[in-house]
Amino acid sequence: MKEAINSAPSRRHFLRLTSMAAASALAPAWAEQLEPADSATSQPVSARLATFEEVWRTVRDRFYDPHLHGLDWSAVRERYLPDATRASSEEALASVTNSMLSELHASHTRYYTRYEPEYYQLSDIFAGALRRRGLERAFPGGRISYPGIGILSRLDMQGHSVITGVIERTPAQQAGLLAGDVIALADGAPFQPVQSFRDKIGKEVVLSVRRAGAFMQISATPVDIEPNKMFLDGLRASARIIRANGRSIGYVHVWCYAGSVYQRTLEHLLSQSPLNEADALIWDLRDGWGGAIPEYLDLFNTRAPTMQITDRNGTSELRNVKWRKPVAMLVNGGTRSGKEILAYGFKKYRLGEVIGTRTEGAVLAATAFLIGGGLLLLAVEDVHVDGERLEGVGVAPTIEVQADPDSMDRSDPQLNRAIAVLSEV
Repeated sequence: MKEAINSAPSRRHFLRLTSMAAASALAPAWAEQLEPADSATSQPVSARLATFEEVWRTVRDRFYDPHLHGLDWSAVRERYLPDATRASSEEALASVTNSMLSELHASHTRYYTRYEPEYYQLSDIFAGALRRRGLERAFPGGRISYPGIGILSRLDMQGHSVITGVIERTPAQQAGLLAGDVIALADGAPFQPVQSFRDKIGKEVVLSVRRAGAFMQISATPVDIEPNKMFLDGLRASARIIRANGRSIGYVHVWCYAGSVYQRTLEHLLSQSPLNEADALIWDLRDGWGGAIPEYLDLFNTRAPTMQITDRNGTSELRNVKWRKPVAMLVNGGTRSGKEILAYGFKKYRLGEVIGTRTEGAVLAATAFLIGGGLLLLAVEDVHVDGERLEGVGVAPTIEVQADPDSMDRSDPQLNRAIAVLSEV
């Protein structure tokens, strides 16, 4: 979620909403070109300490709770300062900084480096605000991109990348990678989500992958990813019809909701063939980023009219599109921020079944700061929904279905349950 929720947000306020003040230290323009071997020398110690201090001050001055959850923030600084002083690289400094931030026990509060896809994704999500804060000094020309294959991932206990999502119409999907796959190596070297693909755009990279206990090699060809475009293209490419029990079930996956363009695209998809001919809809909000606002649930308001607008050339488009057929929502522990607000309202007002596992419970309002060579995502406002606080709690599904990480073919029991529910309506 971005920075605030209200019933009639302004465009400026909306752009501040996602899941999750100007910074005085900005990444140098040449920073994007550094190789991993350069990390230890990419910043002098004084610059790394300046980054640590700037993060600490920004939290002190902008964190949503002025009492910082009861912490003595100055004492916290003194405790982590020796480790920050000893940090020999940007990654090591980020680790110390995030250990400090974790003491706040707050979502939307983390420091990302340029070696993480999230740095680029959040920079693109918050580009409107960051453009006023010197975005072009980190991304010359204002174009935000990184080399990748189109996956979302997290680190396991061994430090390996576990794929949590494969975006449609990306090299990862084309290569046959699946959620739950563990990537250990890339071209024989330890896998890094960004650096493994640096200078390899358009060139085949061999990934060593563990799937359900078996090891395999999968080749993928990285591309230059523009995050918002990837998420939007993935939304469009996800739309399909699933046949079950003589019924047509529409399916669409919204990976990111940080911008009204995603909702407009969803409405357009639902108004066009083949989705508009479906008997029911599966609305997949698992994983990815938030940014949604409560008004998006109006899509399922059966009492409001839809308009068709036709210009003098005969071109028509639908406005205020509504879905008046059965619908189910998919959620999991990666459903976060504004998506959780949608899940809360969808469940409370009984728009359909919410299927999967409890959402993340990351429902604070945040903004982003470019500091040093990285990006600080910081919770700057508290959020209550219909008087309830979802932070740290999340939304429980109406039908709980666990994922199946041990399936060799990575079958999707949550999706299968939604299909079963809707095909019996």
